Amino acid sequence: MASNDIGTLLHHLTEVKEGKRRFENAFQAVTRMIFEGGIEKVMVNTRTTFDFKIFRTGRKHPVGMYDEINSFVSFVKDAAEGGSSKEMAYVLVGEPGNGKTFFVEYLCGKYRQFLAREGNRRYTFRFPGMDRLGSYGKIAVIESQTYEDPMVLAMNLFLDPDDNRRFLGERGGFNEVEIDTLFASYRPLGADTAYMWNDIRSYTGDDIDAMLKFVEIIPVPLTESLGTVTGKYPAKDKITSSAVDLLGEESIQRMLHITDTNNPYRFDLRRGALARVAGGGIHFVDELYKNKKDLVQVYLGVIQNRTIEIDGYRWPIDTLIVATSNNSEFNRFLSEKEEAPIIDRCRICYVSHNTHYRMQEELTNYAVGGETKTTLTREDLHIDPNLNYTTSVAVVLTRLPRSEKLTPVETLKLAAGEVAGEKSIKTLAEVIDALNQDPDITKRFGQKGIGQRNLGRTMQILAESSETNEGRCMVALDVFRALERVILDYVTDAADRGKYLDDLKIARGLYRERIMTEMFNAYMDEPYAIRRDVMNYVNMIIGIDAENLGPDRIWKYKDPQTGQLKALKIDERYVRNIEDRLGLKTEEQRESFRTSIRKIYGQKISVEPSYDFMDNLDLVKAVTDVRLKSDIAGAGSLIGALANRTNEENQKLYDRMIETMLKKLGYCRTCAEKTIEYFCTQEDEA
Repeated sequence: MASNDIGTLLHHLTEVKEGKRRFENAFQAVTRMIFEGGIEKVMVNTRTTFDFKIFRTGRKHPVGMYDEINSFVSFVKDAAEGGSSKEMAYVLVGEPGNGKTFFVEYLCGKYRQFLAREGNRRYTFRFPGMDRLGSYGKIAVIESQTYEDPMVLAMNLFLDPDDNRRFLGERGGFNEVEIDTLFASYRPLGADTAYMWNDIRSYTGDDIDAMLKFVEIIPVPLTESLGTVTGKYPAKDKITSSAVDLLGEESIQRMLHITDTNNPYRFDLRRGALARVAGGGIHFVDELYKNKKDLVQVYLGVIQNRTIEIDGYRWPIDTLIVATSNNSEFNRFLSEKEEAPIIDRCRICYVSHNTHYRMQEELTNYAVGGETKTTLTREDLHIDPNLNYTTSVAVVLTRLPRSEKLTPVETLKLAAGEVAGEKSIKTLAEVIDALNQDPDITKRFGQKGIGQRNLGRTMQILAESSETNEGRCMVALDVFRALERVILDYVTDAADRGKYLDDLKIARGLYRERIMTEMFNAYMDEPYAIRRDVMNYVNMIIGIDAENLGPDRIWKYKDPQTGQLKALKIDERYVRNIEDRLGLKTEEQRESFRTSIRKIYGQKISVEPSYDFMDNLDLVKAVTDVRLKSDIAGAGSLIGALANRTNEENQKLYDRMIETMLKKLGYCRTCAEKTIEYFCTQEDEA
């Protein structure tokens, strides 16, 4: 290949023919990007769904949002296959702070990365030497304003479509099938490029080789700050917003050069946001329905026809349009019946808050911040190891609607795919289905609650408090006061405020149970002591009726986690004490509970060998209570020993537990002392 071929249309045709460059629309490119990233099946709220790995990469990525992502992928895939979605916009509707804008900006960032890779680059064309034509003044080089693909120019070189097909076959080397495939994505040139191409045709006397000398192929710039390929249009107030911001306007500078008043190039389309993403890009409309009516009407035409239209001139655009809106603005827009056509042209996706408290822990990490935290005096700030769990549970509880079939804690656990006593995942499915029948979107599952922004405010209040700065630690117990402040200051609806404050009380109870476990681990001088004792109980009830159990009550079994053979002494008194704590008095109740544990063990261990029953809070609490009471019966209780440190033995126990918490459990002295102090009170006892 000669070096002077680079940048010519014929060279571009050869590259497309050989598969080194691509001719595809925005929907096809986004779909290919998503599916190249990989896909796997996951279980979410009782249903099997798909998880697309491209949305789970990077330091900060979307968490959860399975239904929303599946809906979006289905939308772009349908549009890529020529379905009705290609004439629609995709609109994410939901409460503020639930990740709508973050998701779209993440998608745009990934798309820019994708197009930056060799083989995925987008190309456009420009006409050099236009000043030679005479009617363009000193304008020498004119670039396609809508970043049209060179293949679009190749399909419009001649006035007769058959001549274009013949050219692609003879000069481009494409066969009939390939040409048919190309023309399936045919679109005309924009008004200005078509007009200028005719000027070039007249100037060269219809000599195609001379005309092609006026064509240079260049890559589309990927600079984010220029708004090319991915651009954002935020809603503005009624005075400053204008259709010019979207479509462009007549350019005074160009009018000084162009003598032909009919030339559409007098319009500067790059002044608008749409032209900059028209070459296979993504146009992001933030708060679509906040825009004034005439601007929404402009969007109606753009969405349906995929064209920029000014004074009868038309420029076809190749753009994926994604928008966001909050519930209140969307409902206000819906109430205006005359605006129905724009709603008709939008695929609405209702975005819920994250209701999986384990996943929320990742979102809480985003709110806490990735950098090393410091106090106001620039000293290192420690983070309580229970802070993330406590905060995540509290905010997720606010997002779960009340139900007669499930308690809030049961809903919380089932939504995270965990065990919730006798209640099954089917019960949650019934609750979700019933709630999702409500025409009021805000009453559906996960649609209301404390969002990510309010969670961020909570972390700010916690970090700025005098207790945090004096103790140089963000203590988990203090997060409840910060959350209460946010609820009182930022939640306007009285009913919601009351519910959220009740949810905080439930979260405090769960924090209390977490601390019981932590105290036992600290007492045993082992980070996973309680986990080991829970698994001992589980293994005991599995081996209690084993045939190979001798008079010494020793049962040998193969540990599914390590694959090693282990021996365990079956302690029936220990088993019975735990079951008494669980309120199981009769033999039938005991056997029913044991059967359910064995069933869970059989189901979980085959797919998750590391499963440890620590999500079964009732069982964990019962084991903790039994061990705490039996291990230090002489001292009355661990609470008594830690609260009354007047004798040397109790002081030694306190010091040893503090040391374990500092060295093995990730506490600092402030949060260790505060946690023990809280443990010694009767607050939040279930």
